[in-house]
Amino acid sequence: MIIRGMMRWFAVCALALGAASLVAPLSSAQGDAQKLYTAKCASCHGADGTANTPVGKALKTRDFHSPDVQKESDADLTAIVTKGKNKMPAFEGKLKDTEIKSLVEFVRALGKK
Repeated sequence: MIIRGMMRWFAVCALALGAASLVAPLSSAQGDAQKLYTAKCASCHGADGTANTPVGKALKTRDFHSPDVQKESDADLTAIVTKGKNKMPAFEGKLKDTEIKSLVEFVRALGKK
């Protein structure tokens, strides 16, 4: 009985440690995307994605919460970040593909808040 109890305890600990190791990279990736967004996007698009900033208003920057933005595919948003659009600069060659992908995911999440 004692051995079975100890085995269960070790199994639970192993599962908890395994789950923690899976969650940590996601949190880190989200944090990295948020830092990247803050550095590259927030001055126009705003910290909350509403584009309610002086620059965003002057450039008529789109609100990420708008249905027009939310209906765009990830591929469309990736192309916009990569190639630029209107007065938005292109980030091709300035950001890695993985960084652009994380920005698109972050923008998508902002728009749903």
